[in-house]
Amino acid sequence: MNDALNPEFSILMVDDELPWLRSLGMILEGPGGFTNLLQCSDSREVPRLLAEHDIGLVLLDLTMPHVGGEELLQRITEEHPEVQVIILSGMNQLETAVRCMRQGAFDYFVKTVEEDRLLDGVRRAVRMVRLQRENHAIRRRLFGRRLERPEVFDHIVTRHPSMLAIFGYLESIAASRQPVLILGESGVGKELVARAVHLLSNGRGEQVNVNVAGLDDNVFADTLFGHARGAYTGAERERAGMVEKAAGGTLFLDEIGDLSPASQVKLLRLIQEGEYYPLGSDTPRQSSARIICATNQDLAAKVSDRSFRKDLYYRLHAHQVRIPPLRERKEDIPLLLDHFLRKAAAELNKPVPTPPPELLDLLMSYSFPGNVRELEAMVHDAVSRHEGGVLSMAVFRERTGEGRELQRTADRENIFAMLPELPTLSEAADMLVDAAMERAGNNQTLAARLLGISQPALSKRLRQRRSVS
Repeated sequence: MNDALNPEFSILMVDDELPWLRSLGMILEGPGGFTNLLQCSDSREVPRLLAEHDIGLVLLDLTMPHVGGEELLQRITEEHPEVQVIILSGMNQLETAVRCMRQGAFDYFVKTVEEDRLLDGVRRAVRMVRLQRENHAIRRRLFGRRLERPEVFDHIVTRHPSMLAIFGYLESIAASRQPVLILGESGVGKELVARAVHLLSNGRGEQVNVNVAGLDDNVFADTLFGHARGAYTGAERERAGMVEKAAGGTLFLDEIGDLSPASQVKLLRLIQEGEYYPLGSDTPRQSSARIICATNQDLAAKVSDRSFRKDLYYRLHAHQVRIPPLRERKEDIPLLLDHFLRKAAAELNKPVPTPPPELLDLLMSYSFPGNVRELEAMVHDAVSRHEGGVLSMAVFRERTGEGRELQRTADRENIFAMLPELPTLSEAADMLVDAAMERAGNNQTLAARLLGISQPALSKRLRQRRSVS
């Protein structure tokens, strides 16, 4: 059961009529999905509540004994300018509404307004408070220049200034519930950055990872949103989707650039409205999961050729980080080499080998098209063949030499253009799989990383090939 508060700050409802307070609370908590609510029936208590609680939004009645709504509005805007105020009045008076808006109210509603309009106003005010808090945090981080929680990034091996700047930015948006878009080439470690964002968010829920590449619309919807009993043939019981499992935590969607147009619409609704429909259900459910998306594709180009929705693209742009490739941060290679040598030795139950002095020069001169993932595969292969003494250079010379030759060939022309007869897509895919397995020393996990696919997907393809042959 999810016990995370929504929003992360409190919404204070102020009215001297207790029945109206209860009714308003039911609207906000039920259809609205807001759970972090405070009620106050004595307007004299408002200053104390503002001092003692983290309040971001006040829903304020105008006509109350002791301290009137307009007087409270003036005090709040002067003493707590970071707090947004929505006026809820029993009177539909244009002059009063204009006066309140000039004094700094975010919005003005008559109590008889439709429920949907009121909730829309509250959601807009909540978004405004979040944006203001995020901007303040970003300014604080820019001036501070020091990480407040460096331990969160311990699993990312780096000392490069560009990466440290990204860490600072991630800390500054930690409190935000807006989506985060992580861009970067295959193998740069986007999933590690997603993990850091999750840890920084301090959510009470878990991080749930979904690779959306290759999922058709029905599978995508069933995976993310779950289904009701009887939603389709074989759906004998209700099943929770990944959104529900990530409640109060993080939903990480990898390979978002491969999402089908129909699935993009569903994701847009989830991000925009914070709600979703399980398959076979007409009742919307609220999502409290923070969404992180990652891709190695150029989404701006996909928007231009209309294969990716522009509105979804801009929704995902709320917070964006681009992870630089390894060739742009070669200062990290010595750190990564030492890290992967120790990791591979531990996994293979071998002593940590001593790298030869010339190894770093070789690695520093290589462009690493497969990025950090390629370096890890190289090291693991070399350690797996290591028998003792100084680590052999053979694996590294073989791989970097071949890699440079392929890169030079690719720079001149398309390598397939040199072939007298083009392979089919299936044959080309098989060649890639064979090359990856050879480079990874038949280690499927490392080969899958080189190919940018999951290990189960590679294993399935290998089984299919064996069954055909």
